[in-house]
Amino acid sequence: MQVRRLAAWTALPLAAALGLAACGGGDSGESNANGVVSVQIGEPQHLIPTNSNESSGNQVLSALFTPLVKFDAQNKPYEVAAESITSTDNKVWTIKLKDGFTFHNGEKVTADSYINAWNYGAYGPNGQGNSYFFEKIAGYDDMQAEDPDGDGPQRAPEPKAKTLSGLKKVDDLTFTVTLSKPYSEFKAVLGYNAFYPLPQAAFSAPGVLKEDFEQAPIGNGPFKMKGTWQHDAKIEVERYDAYPLDKPKISGAEFRIYQQLTAAYADVLSDNLDVIVTVPTENLSTAESDLGDRLQKSPNSSFQFIAFPTYQKEFSNPDVRKAVSMAIDRDEIVKSIFKDSQVSARSFVSPVVAGYRDNTCGEACEFDPAKAKALYQAAGGPAQLKITYNGDGGHKDWVDATCNQIKANLGIDCVGVAEPKFSDLLTKIKAKEPVGLIRMGWLMDYPSMENYLGPIYSTNGSSNYYGYSNPEFDQLVADGAAAATPEEAIKKYQQAEEILAKDMPVIPLRFGQNVFAHSTKVKNVEVDLFQVVDMTKIEAVS
Repeated sequence: MQVRRLAAWTALPLAAALGLAACGGGDSGESNANGVVSVQIGEPQHLIPTNSNESSGNQVLSALFTPLVKFDAQNKPYEVAAESITSTDNKVWTIKLKDGFTFHNGEKVTADSYINAWNYGAYGPNGQGNSYFFEKIAGYDDMQAEDPDGDGPQRAPEPKAKTLSGLKKVDDLTFTVTLSKPYSEFKAVLGYNAFYPLPQAAFSAPGVLKEDFEQAPIGNGPFKMKGTWQHDAKIEVERYDAYPLDKPKISGAEFRIYQQLTAAYADVLSDNLDVIVTVPTENLSTAESDLGDRLQKSPNSSFQFIAFPTYQKEFSNPDVRKAVSMAIDRDEIVKSIFKDSQVSARSFVSPVVAGYRDNTCGEACEFDPAKAKALYQAAGGPAQLKITYNGDGGHKDWVDATCNQIKANLGIDCVGVAEPKFSDLLTKIKAKEPVGLIRMGWLMDYPSMENYLGPIYSTNGSSNYYGYSNPEFDQLVADGAAAATPEEAIKKYQQAEEILAKDMPVIPLRFGQNVFAHSTKVKNVEVDLFQVVDMTKIEAVS
């Protein structure tokens, strides 16, 4: 999802050396602390922290909320809203909160703010998209309802419990988290937006979220909502003056919702938009001359791929999936469409995480049209393929190019089909509507191989919308998560990745970096590994 998590936009791309600095041009001019800046996003699917797992929603939530931890230059977690996070056995963790944080309505942020929010997110009948991230906490299984006859959640019995047994309040600023198994990377997980707190004002009754809370979320972050979410138009925020940490250098921001990246790019050129997070592929060839030092690059954790709905018969054979992968010339698309601004992906996790290995996909990611066609025909692949993508993300050119290669190399028909918005695509995928192959992107939630393997590929992964399931893979990921040291964990994760190379539930395509741009009216624009603009550093120019 976060970002992070599912990425709506074409992510642009990984630097050959991951040392590119996120630097904002346009440093001339005096800062204007009363300025309001505008930032391009797509229409979020949700603005509830436990239900938002795509990059546009996360951009807004990162302004409204402050996480327990953030990450330093070495991708190590450090405390932000937390005073300390400690454990002696990697199973029982004690979280002590910094004093002084309040929600935007004036409520004090306490241990209960986290416990109530996490219990809401973990409770199965609430249907939260990020519920999976609470799985490691003791008592999670008892909060899930199983549907014995497959007729849908409305037929499921009530779960055994409504709260996580692993959460215990110590005092107003301290609580403990007991995991079902030791997990050495738990501190890093707490940087993900599912672990944000919620105020009492969010609930109409214990465990029941107010229906309209999502339209104007109340957070603990540097900005507060200004008005309500104006769907398909904008979301406005303003500086929260009672924020206890470094205050923003602007008075507010407008997250402007675009259906087309090219329109956002035109607005940046004319100074009608301050930040475009992703320069569209159509403009890459002229962007440098158009923008000069207003065109910026920085590392990110994005992974672009095509997923197969493995629950459909025509895609259930791994040989069909391998054949399609072998029919795609990744390097040619990177060169012709992305002007060498992306890196071809032949692995299932990003190079920014420890344990990454090049070319783990092996033969299945080698471009071999003759072998691909023979394998496809022998496996009885369908006579027509379609690739469904979100039209608001700048994907048309590369999807069309990919389809043209598939048509030429497999001798079948292929067509790209656009859904207007990323949220529309996710809704259809969740409903298992026949969308064909699925354009997907992933931004890490926290820096670990497990964050790619678990959510995207495990049977109950929060973003496994395509039905892939392999018990051996699931067990290896679980074993890695329970390992005593990061080194032992990586060995298990790498074994799990080797199973993906055999099953090919998805086709790795590209790794990315941020390629963003800004107007002449702002400076100090930074976009992080999660494809999020740092709203506390950006400045308006007088």
